[in-house]
Amino acid sequence: MAVRARHKGCALALALCAPLLASAAGKCERLVVTGSPDAPPYSWQDPGNPKQLIGASVDLLRQVAGELGISVQVLYAGKREQALDEVRSGRIDLLLDTPMQLAQLTALDYIHPALQLNEYVVWTRPDSTLAFDGPADLAAYQGTVSAKARLTPAFEEFAKRSLKLVPSQNLTQALQKLVLGQVDYVLAGRYSGLAMAQSLGLSADLQTRGPAVDQPGLYLALSHNSACNDAWLRGQLAKKLTELPLSAAPEAVLQRNVERWKAQVQPLPDAPKP
Repeated sequence: MAVRARHKGCALALALCAPLLASAAGKCERLVVTGSPDAPPYSWQDPGNPKQLIGASVDLLRQVAGELGISVQVLYAGKREQALDEVRSGRIDLLLDTPMQLAQLTALDYIHPALQLNEYVVWTRPDSTLAFDGPADLAAYQGTVSAKARLTPAFEEFAKRSLKLVPSQNLTQALQKLVLGQVDYVLAGRYSGLAMAQSLGLSADLQTRGPAVDQPGLYLALSHNSACNDAWLRGQLAKKLTELPLSAAPEAVLQRNVERWKAQVQPLPDAPKP
C-alpha cells in the first residue's frame, strides 16, 4: 500500500509539473522585431538590405537576446507609426526603441529598465554667446526642436511653459536654422545630432553645451498579441537590461554606430553656411 501511495504521489507531482516543463521547453527561440527606420545612430534602414534595420539599439538587443539563446530578426516595417501598428497587432513581436507612452499600455508591455537613455543636449554655433548651466537659462533665447523629437512629458510641459521653443519639420531643418542664425540653439539628441551634423557637412559649425536637459528612455516593448510574450521572457529581458549599464557596451556600441552612419553618408554639397 505504501509503495502504491508513493507511485500515486509521483504521478500527481509529474502531472502538476507537466505544464511548467512544457512551458520551459516551448519558450521563445526567435523574436521578430522592428523600430524607427530614420533614427541614427539608434536605428535606421540598412542601405545594403532595405528590408532590415541596423543601429545601436539593434546591436544591443542582439547582444541581450543572444545571451538568452534567442535569435532576432529586425525588419523594416515602415515609418514609426506603421512599425508601432505592426507590433500592436502582433504581426511583429517587439518594438525596440520606443519611449514610454501611457496610451500604449493596453497593447504593449514595456520592459524596464530602458534599453538606452537618449540624452537631449543644447546645440549651438561655436561663436555663440549663449550662457547655459541648466534648462532655465534657455528662457532668454530662441530655440527649435524637431517635431519628431521624443522628449519626456515633464520636459515638454516645462518647455511649453517656460521656453521660446518652436518645432522644426525635422532635425535637418532644425540644424540648418541654427547654422543660418535663425535660432540661438537646437535641442537634439547628443548622438543623433552628431550623426546628422556629419551627414549635412556641418560638424565644424555645431557644438554641444552643458549637461543633458532631458533623458527620455528608449524601451523594448512586447506586443500583448505576441506568442513570445510570457513571464519568462519579460523577466529575463529585464534582468539583462539591468546588467547592461554595468558594462561599457552601451557607450561603445553607440560610438561604433555613429562611425558606421558617418561611413554610409556623404555630406550634402549644398549644406547652408552662415
